[in-house]
This record gives sequence, C-alpha cells and structure tokens, in this order.
Amino acid sequence: VDLALCDVPGRELTLRQLLHSVRDRYEHVVLDCPPCLSLVSVNALMAADTFIVPVVPQYLAIEGLVTLLASPDQVRMGLSPRTTLLGIVLTMFDGGRVASGARERLRTQYREQLFHTQITASRALEEAPAHHETIFEFAPRSRAADAYRRLTAEVVDRLRLLKR
Repeated sequence: VDLALCDVPGRELTLRQLLHSVRDRYEHVVLDCPPCLSLVSVNALMAADTFIVPVVPQYLAIEGLVTLLASPDQVRMGLSPRTTLLGIVLTMFDGGRVASGARERLRTQYREQLFHTQITASRALEEAPAHHETIFEFAPRSRAADAYRRLTAEVVDRLRLLKR
C-alpha cells in the first residue's frame, strides 16, 4: 500500500476520504496498523478520532513510544487536529523483572494514558493467528481473551468520556 500511495496527491488523506462515505453506518471503526510510521499508519492517524498504542514492556519499545507519541503531534500540527491518544496498553507482559520495571516506568510517565488492563504473554495469543482465528475463537475462555474483554470495556468507557 505504501508503494501504491507514494505518488498519489494528498496520499495521507486517502483512507479518511474512503471512510468518510461509510462513517454514518458505524459507531466505531478499528484500524490495526503495523508498528511503524508508514503511509498506512499515517493514513490511519489521519482518519482516526482516537488511537491506542500497544507497547511491549521492554526498554527499546518504551523509548520508541516517546518518539511515536511525539509523531501524532507533528501530524496533527500539519494535518489533523482531531486525532487524540485514547491510551497505551501494555502487551506481551510476562511478569519478569524487566517487564515489571517497564510497567512501573510507564505508570510513572504515562499514568493517565495507561490502560489498567495489561495483556499477558500467552501461548494462545501466539497460536491463534496461525489458525486464522481471533483469541475469542481460538481460546474464548483463556486469560488472554478475558484480558481483551476487560480492555474493550476500558476503551468503551474512555470513548464515552470523550463524547461528553
């Protein structure tokens, strides 16, 4: 998609324009993007009202988070003033010393933005994509599925607060 968009005038607004025609039919649209600032990700940020950043509890991932969170401000200044951070979710948490230290750093640095629910590392989450299934199809009673249900509730609560 990045290659197809590279020569398109207004390429960073392509997705927003496409979604505009169906926006009235949906209460929420979720766009899951790769963890990089490609044209696809920039298009998603430009089309979004809010965004969530998943972060793995590792030093380099947290350093990258700081850069990533500065990027939407740059995009917003030039293009989309309405896109805001809904929250940060800790993923692939294994409970080890490094992960726990990373979680504490995130709590200190991003207290209000950090979701309470964390997604722990699990075999079910690793295996579900190989079976072309969501965690809810592959292991609906797993801790991972439960964590995603709790995260969904938090997301919905935050979206309700934003609408007020």
